[in-house]
Amino acid sequence: MSFFISDALAQSGGEGGGFLSLVPLILIFVLFYFLLIRPQQKRAKKHKQLVQSLKVGDEVVTSGGLVGTITVLQSEEEKETGGHVVNYVGIETHPGALVFLQRDAVTQLLPADTISEFRAWADRKASKGKRKKKSAPKIEQDGED
Repeated sequence: MSFFISDALAQSGGEGGGFLSLVPLILIFVLFYFLLIRPQQKRAKKHKQLVQSLKVGDEVVTSGGLVGTITVLQSEEEKETGGHVVNYVGIETHPGALVFLQRDAVTQLLPADTISEFRAWADRKASKGKRKKKSAPKIEQDGED
């Protein structure tokens, strides 16, 4: 019979504080907000400002890693496609090579003349590679006996 008494005591035991049991859950949510949600909102706001401030002649990097100069911006009249407003930008990656992308694909604005510095660096590297190379020593193979 004593086993019934222990069950009765367990059932009538003190209830946990209703609000106190929610405190850890609330703390986790607050921590989640400040570590994940808020920084993402700041990055999205900064990216939106970057995309809106683009102009012809800016040197940019795209999300795919393309580096180029903006040569064409869509006019202020935005095209509506399927309910979505899409803005396009034309980027010249190499003289004569024009790539059209959505504005949102631009992820970084480069300082002025960065591309010309890249090209000058690449030309220097290429000219060093065109020097006369030493040929590898020839190995004479003996005929089979």
